[in-house]
Amino acid sequence: MHDGHTHNEHQTHDPKYFHSLTPILYVSNFDVSMEYYVNKLGFEKRWDWGTPPTFGCVGRDNIEIFLCEGGQGQPGTWMSIFMKDVEPLYEEYKKSGAKIVQPPMNFSWGVREMHVEDPDGHCIRMGGEITEKNDPQDAHFHSPEP
Repeated sequence: MHDGHTHNEHQTHDPKYFHSLTPILYVSNFDVSMEYYVNKLGFEKRWDWGTPPTFGCVGRDNIEIFLCEGGQGQPGTWMSIFMKDVEPLYEEYKKSGAKIVQPPMNFSWGVREMHVEDPDGHCIRMGGEITEKNDPQDAHFHSPEP
């Protein structure tokens, strides 16, 4: 039900308005994970903390992810990142050497997505708009190997 307020009115007047979400991922080796997110997944290092660093932030466009060595979670977290078209990202990741565990496929829920995995087994579902491309198999979830 529409309450008559616009998105911006809530943002301006409601002190409880949720304005962002940043996942915190457990990593076993901060340097290895930072290198993977920057050099394989195309994120930029936004900041890090500690000497040597054990906590930090990577970002790409409007997305940020915190990386925490040895704490705050467990390996194998799943998350979704959405964009208009996943195909150019798939081509980028093939060239960069990212671990692609499922190439782009159209799913019945109206998303074309691929799955990539980081060094700690976190699965990132990269999703975009459905394309006209027909996939040779029925789309289904693929769980990365443990």
